[in-house]
Amino acid sequence: MTEVIQIGNRTMKATELIPLLAGYQMLPQLVRELIIDEAIATIECTPEEIAQAKQQFYAEKQFTNEADVKAWIAYHGLSVDQFDAVTIRKLKVAKFKQATWGSKLDGYFFQNKGKLDKVIYSLLRTQDAGIAQELYFRIQAKEQTFADLAKQYSLGPEAQTGGLVGPVELSLLHPTMAQMLASSQPNQILPPTRIAEWFVIVQLEKFVPAQLDEPMKVRLLNEFFENWLQEQQKQMIKDGDEGAAPN
Repeated sequence: MTEVIQIGNRTMKATELIPLLAGYQMLPQLVRELIIDEAIATIECTPEEIAQAKQQFYAEKQFTNEADVKAWIAYHGLSVDQFDAVTIRKLKVAKFKQATWGSKLDGYFFQNKGKLDKVIYSLLRTQDAGIAQELYFRIQAKEQTFADLAKQYSLGPEAQTGGLVGPVELSLLHPTMAQMLASSQPNQILPPTRIAEWFVIVQLEKFVPAQLDEPMKVRLLNEFFENWLQEQQKQMIKDGDEGAAPN
């Protein structure tokens, strides 16, 4: 017997769901979640961890009473068992990440620390080489402050902050800019340099070295996890294409 699903005023067969998901570009998300489910299937949690995860889930969803919980379950079409699984899914994913890549964090962090370090710097940019050189000499001679000149002459959004930018990771900057700041000293004003269509004057205000603290560990684990997921999805697509290929 064909299973029928009622959604609002529309009745459809269960077999129509996959084409619908594909049509709404939701199929990759379904594949992603199925990969995660398979990965965390063997992850075990203690009763204390489950209770804490459930409490956190309730707080995130702002449940204040049992009626809120029942309404949420009904809205998402879940059974009680499915709801229980949802409340601890984030916990199981976190434990999977730690078990899979936790031992690699130290090495990965120190290997990539140069990209994770942050800088606070002052920036003044113009498209006129002559103006850039004149402004540099003014700053050097202390005729005007970097901040005042940036407000008056800089052509980017940094003009609103007197040229001040950051903190920002070196990896997010233009490679030339990152190299300039990484090799300079605080308060050192670097002469005008051509970067793309701009002539820039920069001054390092503060170097903020990256630390392997808890937020950084979470971030790096997430990077490992997302890279792994992308590879898994690519492999599934490849396997699917090979399986569909004619003999």
